[in-house]
Amino acid sequence: MNANRIINMIMRQVMRRVVSKGVDMGINGASNLANKRKGKAGGSPDGSTIDDHGNVVERGQPTAQQQKQVRKSQRSAKQAIRAARRLGRM
Repeated sequence: MNANRIINMIMRQVMRRVVSKGVDMGINGASNLANKRKGKAGGSPDGSTIDDHGNVVERGQPTAQQQKQVRKSQRSAKQAIRAARRLGRM
C-alpha cells in the first residue's frame, strides 16, 4: 500500500465521523426546536399548546359522547373498507 491510499482511508474515516456527528446534531437541534414550538418546554397555564401549523390546541379529555361517536365512525369506516375489498375481489 502506498502513502496516498493510506491517507485517503484515514480521511474517509474522519470525514464519515464528522458528517455523522453533524447530522446527529442537526436532527437533535430540529427535534428540540419542534418540542419548543409545540409547547412541551413550558406550556401555557390553561393547558393549551401550539400545533405544527401555529394553531392553538386546547387540551382535555373527550367526553363519553365524543368517545362513543368516534368508535361509531371507526366502526363504519372499517365496514366501508371491508365492502371496498369485497368489491375489489369481484
